Amino acid sequence: MYKVFHVIVIDNVLVSDDIVEAQFVCNLSKCKGGCCEDGDAGAPISDQELDEVKNAYEIVKPLMTKEGIKEVEQNGLYRYDREFGWVTPTVDGKICSYGFRDAAGIIKCSFEEAYNRGLITWKKPISCHLYPIKKSKSRFSDHDMLNYEPREDMCSPACSLGKELKVPVYKFLKEPITRAYGEGFYEALEQVAKEYFQPDKKEDKK
Repeated sequence: MYKVFHVIVIDNVLVSDDIVEAQFVCNLSKCKGGCCEDGDAGAPISDQELDEVKNAYEIVKPLMTKEGIKEVEQNGLYRYDREFGWVTPTVDGKICSYGFRDAAGIIKCSFEEAYNRGLITWKKPISCHLYPIKKSKSRFSDHDMLNYEPREDMCSPACSLGKELKVPVYKFLKEPITRAYGEGFYEALEQVAKEYFQPDKKEDKK
């Protein structure tokens, strides 16, 4: 059986229908923040965020691990990846250099921790905040593309919890979606979800 994908178009953004149909709630007690160390590169950073990293580094440095600090100070605050563009550095190709483990073994972000303490006003890279939504540019137009891409094994507890709590991806990620595109965009996405992706509406379309 093949899934038919639909695309929601809002302004210049193409949104996968999975973002309003799938359900997801992070279950950190299960995954331990694994998305901060499981990947092909560090976290993507937009050109606009490079200065945020520079400005925050000395503030977040006391929260970082010795290994993370060593990596940053030897190789830079970020690096350029041919596939992903600017990304955060990683320690031994694994955990993000700005990550650290709390007492429960959960990986936390030093930027987010500093933000929560009121030390900086930038929370973390938008690519991290949006996960498991991945943002990319269309090869054929100037549109942004938003796709739902959880990791199959690592994110299975989050998918199960989302289904149990009946929380769609877009609702769980309201804050980062609004941060990235504004309140008007989120309201439009929510309206589309209510009008076309409710269970009774899906029945009507069959």
